[in-house]
Amino acid sequence: MKRISLITLTLAAGAFFAACGVPADNKPATNNGNAVNANTAKPTAAAPTKEALMTLERSAYEAWKTKDVKFWDTFLTDDFVGYGMTGRLDRTAAIKEYSGADCVVKSYALSDDQVTQLGADAAVITYKTTVDATCGGQKVPANTWAAGIYVRSGDKWKGAFHAETPVVDPNAPPAKSAAAAKKEPVAATSDTKPDAMAETLMAVETKGWDAWKARDVKGVEEVMAKEFMYFSGAGRKMRADAIKGWSEPKCEGLSFSLTEPIAVSLTKDLALVTYKADAKGVCDGKPVPPSLWVASFDLKEGENWRNAFYLDLPR
Repeated sequence: MKRISLITLTLAAGAFFAACGVPADNKPATNNGNAVNANTAKPTAAAPTKEALMTLERSAYEAWKTKDVKFWDTFLTDDFVGYGMTGRLDRTAAIKEYSGADCVVKSYALSDDQVTQLGADAAVITYKTTVDATCGGQKVPANTWAAGIYVRSGDKWKGAFHAETPVVDPNAPPAKSAAAAKKEPVAATSDTKPDAMAETLMAVETKGWDAWKARDVKGVEEVMAKEFMYFSGAGRKMRADAIKGWSEPKCEGLSFSLTEPIAVSLTKDLALVTYKADAKGVCDGKPVPPSLWVASFDLKEGENWRNAFYLDLPR
């Protein structure tokens, strides 16, 4: 669950999720106008409410506090992706970290929560956390912004993604990355060739980054879904504010590289790609964040994939 990076002290992996036992609609399903036998039809989870998801999030924090390993094994999706003390986590690594074996949790509280649908079969929940805990002898950041994705799985909602980042002042200068602070070279591109889904989604990402570099407002807008949210340590920004934040600053010397993409298809119209982003340049007199982990959730709108929920974390 919630861990603090022993290297950077900037990235915390949070307590997470539960399969949402929201009751399905009581009306029988139909097929060509005929009711389907209730004994053979698979139940379908109703759209999750904010209250239901927050109840489950708090249950996840309790599982972290009580070191309940079985909880995570039951409630994370098979292809779960998250971020933690070592960066990107798969399901196995997440269960190990979220179980909190070396953590002492005195208290936790969740607030400022918001739920947004991502298509018919997924939802994102964002909120603030306040905790008093140590992991591996290191103090966990007391205040973070957290984001998690739930996807429909039959009559349940399961956790497919989770990440947290310490709350920051959006007007403060960006902190140096761990690699920059230690004067370590940026990691080389992985030798693993991206699959077709990763290539498709990274084409969208590259288009967006190119538009950012060229200060092209229209180009930035074109990669965004109609309902878009940008999420970082500064909190939430909806579509209009995100466009302003990425296009209005006066910038010079911009460049970027995007490496190590991994894509996951979450539903028929929602996919996730995670990758490393390294950038250079100055905007409004401040250096851009040099090293980030990015998670981009893209919705299929017609024939095109567009960003619906985009978050970045320092690495």
